[in-house]
Amino acid sequence: MKKLHILFLPPPPHLKDPWERDVIEAVSAPHELRLFSHDSPLAPQFEWADVVIDFGGSMGSREMADASGGILLWQVLGNGIDHFDLEYFRGKNIRVANCPGDLTAVPLAECALMFMLMLSRRWHETQRNLQSRQLYYPFGTELMGRVLGIVGFGATGRELARRAKAFGMRIQAVDIRVIDEQEQREFGLEFVGTPDELDRVMARSDYLSLNLHLTDKTRHMVDERRLRLMKPDAFLINVARGALVDTDALYRCLLEGRPGGAALDVFSHEPVNPDDPLLQLPNVIATNHISGNTSGTSRRRAAFAAENVNRLAAGLEPLGLIKVRSDVHSGVRPLAYGGRS
Repeated sequence: MKKLHILFLPPPPHLKDPWERDVIEAVSAPHELRLFSHDSPLAPQFEWADVVIDFGGSMGSREMADASGGILLWQVLGNGIDHFDLEYFRGKNIRVANCPGDLTAVPLAECALMFMLMLSRRWHETQRNLQSRQLYYPFGTELMGRVLGIVGFGATGRELARRAKAFGMRIQAVDIRVIDEQEQREFGLEFVGTPDELDRVMARSDYLSLNLHLTDKTRHMVDERRLRLMKPDAFLINVARGALVDTDALYRCLLEGRPGGAALDVFSHEPVNPDDPLLQLPNVIATNHISGNTSGTSRRRAAFAAENVNRLAAGLEPLGLIKVRSDVHSGVRPLAYGGRS
């Protein structure tokens, strides 16, 4: 195996541990890894490198692409590429790979389930009553027997279905791909629909979870018309991408009581303004884009990047190459790395 030069575009300082540490530990030996320096000239750093590892895909710029004539691979240390200038990099004949959705499927599913439990037990109200020393109220609802609509039945959707099935929920799914009967039985799906049947699933669901990529077709797919299809006691869950939802419409609909509430880990513009009126609503739970951020995610993504570096060094094709933009939006990606869980 030949030795390669790896240039790592690291995360901001507050995210250094564990993301930077895990990449350095996984990728360094037997290769040489350097951290990109904003204080040093751009061109020499990229002329030296064989592979660039880009934290989240948000660090790469057109100027970097212009300086990357000899780069064998631009490895995005993330899954979504809606904030990455893919076409410009492809125009420079730079091969780009991302990390498969399998690597974050478990933490995303766990976060969605956490939101469902918090909403079902009226979390904000419990905290107010705790402070006022009021016991035994509010009354919650149980997840058992409730309808969960999963929009996007890829890696995360499947992991969420696996957990919801254990809670005794009735699961319905919408996806662009065909979900065969064996998979339907495995995950306990009582209904499977195409995107054309999204309205039907939204109207039936007690909980609706968005688990898909942001594209031109999916942007604001949950608009005011569709929000008004939801039950007045239903809840919207979004741990995917903020712009899947028209949040102005969501605010208006929540004020009117349809749907009954929402839990959001992602927003169209981040970081979200803490004074945003949406965050002030008592039927909204929000977190700061943390659903996929676990120590396991960091290790798995670092291991995947290391495997791709080693494959290049051995003369093999990298995994996760994005050949066309639609590659990153497929509902299923095979688990193709040897990382830890």
